[in-house]
Amino acid sequence: MAGVVAFVATAAVLPFVVSGFQLLQLTMVVVYAIALLGLNMLTGYNGQISLGHGAFFALGAYATAILLEHTGTPYWLAVPISGAICFLAGFMFGLPALRLEGIYLALSTFALAVATPQLLKFRGFESWTGGVQGVFVSTYSAPFGLPLRWDQWLYLYALAVATLLFVLAWNILRSGTGLALIAIRDHPIAAASMGIDTAFYKTTTFGLSAMYAGIAGALGALVAQFVSPDSFSMLLSLTLLVGSVVGGARSISGAVFGAIFIQFVPNIAEQISKAATTAVYGVLLIAFMYMMPTGIAGSIAALADKLRRRSK
Repeated sequence: MAGVVAFVATAAVLPFVVSGFQLLQLTMVVVYAIALLGLNMLTGYNGQISLGHGAFFALGAYATAILLEHTGTPYWLAVPISGAICFLAGFMFGLPALRLEGIYLALSTFALAVATPQLLKFRGFESWTGGVQGVFVSTYSAPFGLPLRWDQWLYLYALAVATLLFVLAWNILRSGTGLALIAIRDHPIAAASMGIDTAFYKTTTFGLSAMYAGIAGALGALVAQFVSPDSFSMLLSLTLLVGSVVGGARSISGAVFGAIFIQFVPNIAEQISKAATTAVYGVLLIAFMYMMPTGIAGSIAALADKLRRRSK
């Protein structure tokens, strides 16, 4: 616990010691960490594979942009409202998804991710979504007269939201609910025979995971100050899945490691070779998975356990 407090305290100091561009990158790390945490809860702990979480990320971003543009909702209120909308959408999507498992569920979520950009461009929604032009998101000033730039305050606000969501996830996954999710993942028939309501837990987990992705999308819209259909292509969903696996899908801390990976490793690949950036990225991804098959968090935990045994 002391290590977690120290980590959050250190993270809270960063906006005052880094440049504006670096602060933008760090804010996106926080945003991605929230989305990956929701995906870890769904895939790593409950065993439901999703290739479409970029769709819920997009829904959260657009919900926030529309609330700010058309209703004048305060940004700090638009974020949880967007999360609630995504929870409902995820729960409703999870109901028919109960009939699907494994690759069939993955394909259904894949279809959702593929369809989302086209739906956002649909002329019938253009008055709300802006069509292919997208929607601009206004900037604000720090509240209470705080002497902070908007990007500094937004980072701190995102960090506070992320901290609350990580605490919520930790309490859920360390409770009886978490044990039920793991039981459903590992032995669904045995879990059902023990009286666990698998349908309820699966749909609720899907809703919670979508809520996390939606809140991340809402914060991402505030960071980018613009949303458009092309920002939420299939690549976003694949990127989130990559971050979840590389960071460690069956851990809470893996969301942070995965967010750091998907934010910074593509930049490192570009610095290594501008002519073959994607090839270098692919090599780095293969190297990570070869050296850390259980993800970064899993490898760190295994190393710590090994050192602990040697010290005894």
